[in-house]
Amino acid sequence: MNEHYELDDTTIASSNHSSNSPVEGKGEEFHSYTWTITPEQAKERLDKRVHESLSMDISRTQIQMWIKDGHVLVNGAAVKSNYKCAAGDIVELTMPEPESVDIVAENIPLDVYYEDSDVIVINKPRGLVVHPAPGHTSGTVVNALMYHCKDLSGINGELRPGIVHRIDKDTSGLLMAAKNDKAHVSLAEQLKAHTVLRKYIALVHGNIPHDQGTIEAPIGRDEQDRKMYTVTERNSKHAVTHFKVLERFGDATLVELQLETGRTHQIRVHMKYIGHPLVGDPMYSRGTRGLKMNGQALHAQTLGFVHPTSGETLQFQAPLPNDMEELLKSIRNR
Repeated sequence: MNEHYELDDTTIASSNHSSNSPVEGKGEEFHSYTWTITPEQAKERLDKRVHESLSMDISRTQIQMWIKDGHVLVNGAAVKSNYKCAAGDIVELTMPEPESVDIVAENIPLDVYYEDSDVIVINKPRGLVVHPAPGHTSGTVVNALMYHCKDLSGINGELRPGIVHRIDKDTSGLLMAAKNDKAHVSLAEQLKAHTVLRKYIALVHGNIPHDQGTIEAPIGRDEQDRKMYTVTERNSKHAVTHFKVLERFGDATLVELQLETGRTHQIRVHMKYIGHPLVGDPMYSRGTRGLKMNGQALHAQTLGFVHPTSGETLQFQAPLPNDMEELLKSIRNR
């Protein structure tokens, strides 16, 4: 059986709907971008429009700083972040050179699945934070990569060199990072175009009755708790997750999930939305009794992309971590 979940909670037949929306325009060099505002984009805030149009994982706060410093022009003139775009406006972004990185390289072991002069793919263990943040400046994947690689991309500024996409601290699995700016842009644009293959394995509470389906519901910050995300139409982004049931245990279901988009906490939010939160999720499975795990039972098992230089399609698969395997073994032996 197929199931398609939408925001209004109406059930319709599953489809192959896709929402590819490539960047409207791009300059000749990786650090220069030019867009023409369409009638549909008119009246949007400038910072929001630039954030939506960029392929790279750059925060809206960073974009606001660039606008303030004059790195973003509208029709050749500097404006404020809250400038309301008009149809036909020419928006130009010239990224400043990345600042010197003041991150301590740390000899943290990495499970490297692939590495060359352009890209590195690692299998991240559960509990390891991907990038430094205020209050958490050491012991991260970036600290480890700084030690291991010496030559990471600096396109994301000083706190997240090389990081093209993220997985949560308590999610294990495959993660790619760029080792130069050309590779960074190529990988980021593949993510933007939804051509990167990302499949996850998760154990969720409850019995999902449908063999496969699609969850299509926009995700934004939870206005009651800013650390969390939720399905909402307010200040949200389009989000699509495809799922397939692998095994049922009565009070739990093992599923394969494929991301079409990559919003923060997307799988965790979407599974909670359809009534099947992830086992062990400390944020979205609160109050759920029964099966437990130290961190959500979510593993980024499969990662596939086109190599930035050779054009070869690469695909990698990482086995489930021991804690998930042990949990599944105990469930099967009940």
